[in-house]
Amino acid sequence: MNKSIVEKYNIAGPRYTSYPTVPYWKNDPLDHTGWLSTIEKNDSYFQSDEISLYIHLPFCESLCTFCGCHKRITKNHAVEIPYIDAVIKEWEMYKTRFARPKVIRELHFGGGTPTFFAPEQLIRLLEAIFGTSKVDPEFVELSFEAHPNNTSSEHLKMLYDFGFRRLSLGIQDYSPTVQQAINRIQPFEQVEKVHEEAREMGYKSVSHDLIFGLPKQTLQDIKNTVENTLKLMPDRIALYSYAHVPWIKGNGQRGFDESDLPQNDVKRQLYETAKETLENAGYLEIGMDHFALAHDDLARAFNAKKLHRNFMGYTTQNTSFLLGLGMSAISDSWFGFAQNDKTVETYLKILSEDKLPVVKGHILNELELEIRKYILDLMCHFETKFISDSPHKAIHEKIKAELAEMISDGLVIIDGDDVKVTAAGIPFVRNCCMAFDQDLKAGQVLDKKFSRTI
Repeated sequence: MNKSIVEKYNIAGPRYTSYPTVPYWKNDPLDHTGWLSTIEKNDSYFQSDEISLYIHLPFCESLCTFCGCHKRITKNHAVEIPYIDAVIKEWEMYKTRFARPKVIRELHFGGGTPTFFAPEQLIRLLEAIFGTSKVDPEFVELSFEAHPNNTSSEHLKMLYDFGFRRLSLGIQDYSPTVQQAINRIQPFEQVEKVHEEAREMGYKSVSHDLIFGLPKQTLQDIKNTVENTLKLMPDRIALYSYAHVPWIKGNGQRGFDESDLPQNDVKRQLYETAKETLENAGYLEIGMDHFALAHDDLARAFNAKKLHRNFMGYTTQNTSFLLGLGMSAISDSWFGFAQNDKTVETYLKILSEDKLPVVKGHILNELELEIRKYILDLMCHFETKFISDSPHKAIHEKIKAELAEMISDGLVIIDGDDVKVTAAGIPFVRNCCMAFDQDLKAGQVLDKKFSRTI
């Protein structure tokens, strides 16, 4: 890839798991009553009664210094029971406010480390959510994130028996030097053990999460990591760019020196090397930073232009409502967002007062809803089309002008109302989305808001 192009577009920018992005939320539902009123007001406008559930399980036994997630480090497993009790209570409070019963189509355990929790506690939570209903894995997609070091055979078996068929293993990098720098020590043999156990049990989709741009990571490191990954041939691979945001996450991302981080074209070379190796092995690039084998549902959804993206990442499910439960979890009803308190103690305290722990959010206006659609299209399909009868045509022309430089550089093509990201422009899709983002102002300094786009 052209070095000057990488340097030109490698700026701070959003990852667009939402639009508007979190730093620009206007906090319209300032408390739980405001958020509930928006749900009740708009419940009749949902296209269907199907919902997705994201459950944030924040505890980890040790701190990985690359991590930007909301977590709590502890070895005290006595925290499990009160936390699960609180999540169950939060779910019950939402159930009483829906105008009609909801059908769960997707549930994902994220964290933190979901497998920090004993399998029995996870099953207790699931039974409280689904009741006595039999969970059909062909109808409900159940998935969880897993740390290979503390994912036991019991975790895999009990969750499989409940209906889970997808798991995502956090790998990052197999280099001992890199693992030491990020405090994530896990040998290939342990990953292989968990992966193969899951396969033998019948999990139909196993994903591995890798990261490029980690401290002290070399080109040989990424080659070795991908080669080891290909020995197991996971159905999906997430190849994330390391997001260095120590001004947000504090000392948790200061376990190494700034000079240890690969920069600009070096970092991009790490990605390009991994991408070429994966594609030669039969993986299809899906959206941004994701790869999947042709048989996987994610690849099929991408090819059929049915891929969706939300706060859980890329998904095959496009329900009208994503409900987030647990500390820091975010809910998305398309017309608005709401986020729970980010500290465990406050989350538990608010629920003990019979209130939902929502503390911030945003309700979208008509222009924001339109822009959100364009950005979602670009992130999922690398193309979008301006609405021809939109009352915001002046905004369309402004966006086209913002994209002029990317068009000149061969990264974007505009034909009438059609906007397409070229093959060369795919690594810069976030930059393309920034041209649509009406919250970003010319000359605005974004370095303390977002990670680098490339």
